[in-house]
Amino acid sequence: MKRFRKIVALTTLFAMFGATTSAFADDNAFRDTFMSAFYGGAVGALVGGALMVFTKKPADHLDYMGFGAAAGVLAGTAYGVAKSTRALASIENGNLKIAMPTIIPDLAESPSSKQMVVSFRANILQGTFN
Repeated sequence: MKRFRKIVALTTLFAMFGATTSAFADDNAFRDTFMSAFYGGAVGALVGGALMVFTKKPADHLDYMGFGAAAGVLAGTAYGVAKSTRALASIENGNLKIAMPTIIPDLAESPSSKQMVVSFRANILQGTFN
């Protein structure tokens, strides 16, 4: 069983880092989202620590910092996604519909290595214009 786990882990790492595809979008969106989540977690931990001071026995309430950090990471991630996403909208017959995009796997040939790689894409804006 351990050997199977090692094989799965190595295959996953190779698939993630071994296959390269060319990027068609702005690479800063992930970095901005990650940084927003990181700063949100740091601020959340500080707020949790500040709230911990107002309890009678602060040493018994160290979990406030963990809860604050978790809430901060979630809030920071939501902020980063909302900030980096331009539009997740569909325009149909003059009506604007907002929804989560569908992630579509795509099989393409890498221009550098001439190997078939799997890439993922999502439609950001879809509509018909007359």
